Amino acid sequence: MAVPLIIFDDGMGELGPMVDLRASFEVRSGMLTTAGRIAARRSETLAGYWVPQRLAAVVAERAEAPVNELPASDAVFCVNGRWALPDDKLRLELGAAAVEERTDHVIAAHLSRDDAERFLNTNELPRQVKTRALEAGALYGYPWDVLRHRFTTIPLDISLTKVVDAKPAEEARIVGEHPVAVHRSAVIYPHVVLDAGVGPIIIHERAVIRPGAVLCGPCSVGRDATIVDHALIKPNTVVGPVCKVGGEVGGTIFQGYSNKAHDGHLGDSWVGEWVNFGAGTTNSNLQNTYGEVNMQLEPDGRRHATGLVFVGAIVGDHVKFAISTRVMTGTVVGTGAMIATTAPPPRAVRRFAWLTDRGDGVFRFEKFLETARTMMARRKKQPSEAYVAALRTLFERSCSDR
Repeated sequence: MAVPLIIFDDGMGELGPMVDLRASFEVRSGMLTTAGRIAARRSETLAGYWVPQRLAAVVAERAEAPVNELPASDAVFCVNGRWALPDDKLRLELGAAAVEERTDHVIAAHLSRDDAERFLNTNELPRQVKTRALEAGALYGYPWDVLRHRFTTIPLDISLTKVVDAKPAEEARIVGEHPVAVHRSAVIYPHVVLDAGVGPIIIHERAVIRPGAVLCGPCSVGRDATIVDHALIKPNTVVGPVCKVGGEVGGTIFQGYSNKAHDGHLGDSWVGEWVNFGAGTTNSNLQNTYGEVNMQLEPDGRRHATGLVFVGAIVGDHVKFAISTRVMTGTVVGTGAMIATTAPPPRAVRRFAWLTDRGDGVFRFEKFLETARTMMARRKKQPSEAYVAALRTLFERSCSDR
């Protein structure tokens, strides 16, 4: 009998605004969310999720399995939702756990039901549990770890995904030897180039690829997403569901429901939901010195060495950029910020900031919520009571921190 699987958020990663409104395992860290990759690679039967209480209500609305409930079984296999590349061959006997070198954060643990409940509530393993160390970096600790791993996760995720109702992309010019999979309901206009010379390409349900677009694998275009006319989608890009993307985009992961429909460059970035890039908005993903990029997750936080030379921006949910905004290398923009400055914004922008040439203000919550409702309605979505409550709590916490 298969051991039930619980994917948990230990709250110990520093993923910045990307986990303000979602659990660590819900982030799109490749084509799939991290939870999707874990479930696809592990043989255990998914029985539920475990999250910090502040996220329980919003995660429960999205989850396809119970949240913060343990199955009626004698033992549980618990997997950290930050496990970047889950090992499908890792086996742990009952009463054993794998931990990450250096941090000692638990990667996976096979525990009795009682021990699992204590562990999930405290993040502390019982003393009798035997541990073994896995390599450092197994878990996503920071946003740039997602960028570091995307060269592996994106092609891996595509290989784990079978397009059941595929069709030949007869309208497009296909070059390269890697697989190209197009769902039958997707629409591909003439003069589209699908370049699979470097990696695979997958186009999901009801996606639309407009005339003259060029897509370079590895890349994925999610369900109901649109790639606009003459867009250049460079390798290692994931366009999440219901996005509209144009211009020059490379090495970027869109969580979903975001718009970058106009010309402008966006490179080596990670973008949340309900983000809008004004026409001509462009980011830098490489410093003039060609040196390692350092980043701050919070305006008053410490600077981190990323170990990467190419890093664009980390953009939280509900961020809005005015036309022709210039975004510097290694910028982090907090959830709900409005950027309308002629000069580049700071490299760490507070949540719900209202930035204009007149100064740094705060986006009034009711006005923010009105704007969010309007944008979501354009995609036939409405925020639930739990989602609004999570936004309000985040706003109040952010303002109190100021």
